[in-house]
Amino acid sequence: MKKLIFILIIIAAAFAVYWFMFKGDEAPEGPKQQALTVNRHSAAFNSSIDSLLQSYFAVRDAFVDGDSLKAKQAGIALVIYINRLNLEELKKDTAGIFESAAAFISDVKTSAEAMGQSQIISDMRQDFKSLSENIYPLLKTIHYEGKNLYWQNCPTAFGPGRGANWISETEAVVNPYLGKNDPAYKQCGEIQDTIKAQ
Repeated sequence: MKKLIFILIIIAAAFAVYWFMFKGDEAPEGPKQQALTVNRHSAAFNSSIDSLLQSYFAVRDAFVDGDSLKAKQAGIALVIYINRLNLEELKKDTAGIFESAAAFISDVKTSAEAMGQSQIISDMRQDFKSLSENIYPLLKTIHYEGKNLYWQNCPTAFGPGRGANWISETEAVVNPYLGKNDPAYKQCGEIQDTIKAQ
């Protein structure tokens, strides 16, 4: 009888050890918490980038409408927003982001100023092409934190084999190089990349 009680005590002790070592640490099942998203940039910096993009979209829309005066005015406004950008907070990053961003912004400003001085809409659209080709890598370089944007392309923007790209805030193709009065307006354009918040 003593042997039976002794064996039962050992079994109970083994069970208790097993329970405390392997089962006691398990957390109760429940909804998992989502990771917190932490912005890399200040709200002021993100707001200045958003203002720059809104000005860019105003230029694009003027070209869609085929309105060179409106495009010129929007280009001048774009220069104002470029001058308001404060890149100082990018200096804390050691990956050379500040220098790259400053170079892209300088090129964006040059293109916007040239657009404001042009008289011919086809020349202004060439400047817009250059402007777009510098804003796109700028957004990638600074680790853009806004809503999704779309890098779109028309392979015949300036004629056969002479394509151009632009940025859109929607997936719908709105071609600034052909303009809505061109018969090929709705047929030329596709998304090549999605610029997602990083």
